[in-house]
Amino acid sequence: MPHTPKSSRYTLGSRIENKFLDLLETSYIAYYIEKERKLEKISDCILILDTLKFLISITWEGKIISNRHFEEISNKLKEIGKMFGGWRKSLEIESIKNRNV
Repeated sequence: MPHTPKSSRYTLGSRIENKFLDLLETSYIAYYIEKERKLEKISDCILILDTLKFLISITWEGKIISNRHFEEISNKLKEIGKMFGGWRKSLEIESIKNRNV
């Protein structure tokens, strides 16, 4: 994270960076995994995203990032959350339809 102080960059900043990479990796897997396991992987993505939001809020509360950066990141994470939520919902609806057939 380029805008974090050096003292936090290698602790909390590194943790956040790794969570972003975990989210990217897990979402990639969720896209290509077999249909039966997609819902589980998307739930994993949502959990990672929620953890990421928590870590970002800690950096903001600790005044490690500015209000502007926090707002920018929060808005983007919120949008990502909406996408994952929609993806999960569509799979749940599809799953219910398949059970009724």
